[in-house]
Amino acid sequence: MRRPIAVDSGPLVALFDPSDFHHERAKDFFASPLRGFVTTAVIAEVTHLLDFRKDTPVNFLRWLKLGALDVEDVTIDLDRIIQLMAKYADTPMDFADATIVAVSERLGIRDVATLDSHFVVYRLHDRQIFRNHF
Repeated sequence: MRRPIAVDSGPLVALFDPSDFHHERAKDFFASPLRGFVTTAVIAEVTHLLDFRKDTPVNFLRWLKLGALDVEDVTIDLDRIIQLMAKYADTPMDFADATIVAVSERLGIRDVATLDSHFVVYRLHDRQIFRNHF
């Protein structure tokens, strides 16, 4: 059964960067059945972080286009993103993380795949914690 999960930049960079410490773990993780999503902000972050190799960002985008993960637009979540970034300003919460939290709230998803330790601090609107599966 495919489980719904929010996917952050770290595991995706690890998947597409063979020199990344978490590469093998990422390959195993993404080989398992999941129904994950990324936000447009996460896509921008990943392509930026992968730009050290000419074809890698394009390969990542092609992988997404094949349906590896759902892509969530964040324009309808901007008010909530602003609230979250203001609330977690001392952490600080970056835009990509705020989009993950806002979209997760909208979709009712508590599961995340991340290397980011900030997700132990972030709370969903109902004060529930994220469950990190990576």
